[in-house]
Amino acid sequence: MREAVAGRVLADKLFKVWRKDGAEAWLLIHIEVQGQVDPDLPRRMFIYNVRAFQLYGRTVVSLAVLCDDRPDWRPNQYIQEAWGCELSLKFPVVKLLDYAADAEGLAKHANPFAQVVLGHLKAQETQGNATERYQWKLQLVRGLYDHGWTAEDVRQLFRLIDWMMALPLDLQNQFRGEVHRYEEGKRMPYLSSMERLAKEEGEAVGLRKGLLQGIAAALRCKFGAAGVKLLPRIRALKSTDKLQALTEAIPNATSVEEIRELAR
Repeated sequence: MREAVAGRVLADKLFKVWRKDGAEAWLLIHIEVQGQVDPDLPRRMFIYNVRAFQLYGRTVVSLAVLCDDRPDWRPNQYIQEAWGCELSLKFPVVKLLDYAADAEGLAKHANPFAQVVLGHLKAQETQGNATERYQWKLQLVRGLYDHGWTAEDVRQLFRLIDWMMALPLDLQNQFRGEVHRYEEGKRMPYLSSMERLAKEEGEAVGLRKGLLQGIAAALRCKFGAAGVKLLPRIRALKSTDKLQALTEAIPNATSVEEIRELAR
């Protein structure tokens, strides 16, 4: 509600699902994708669960996907207790880092989300190493053609991997050239008509737009209104490399001031 002290609290995803046996019983699944360590996550999971129940009066299943880089951070419950009165919520957790040791298995897996997980893990692993990121990005995109997916599925996965594993402009142009040659060799022109594989000028514009969108989303998610206030200054930056540096810096920044300094 507008007058609520907590302000706007938006769940990432809330799904209504049906049982396979056709039974009328239904529940809601809330999936919280958490990018960074946040001590407040258990409380937010509890709030989202309760609010969803209030809205729909149905059983709510809360799940957390932890995408951070700290192996020991695995919150899975919220407990509040006073004077013999206790409230608690336990929720299942998936830690993406647990899959890091099985890159080969992820690459071969038939579930498209395995490619998304692998792309995220390799983007995380190659921060600050553009050459290694380039090699992994190329390997991941080439692998998209080996699963028998439709052209549209490949395009959607490509867009996501391309966004997650951002590269400096020179390597990005090299990457797209390699992808184009690979498609010609495979006779599978799934990506050749995409806007992101257009002329160099169009690519630069698209890359800048994508970086700005990613920065805006990351600032809003991590720093709220204080982060949003930095956007006019960031949009005024001309250097794509500087935007790329900001993209990589935001996840690990501890304050808005750090980002403000980088945006000078």
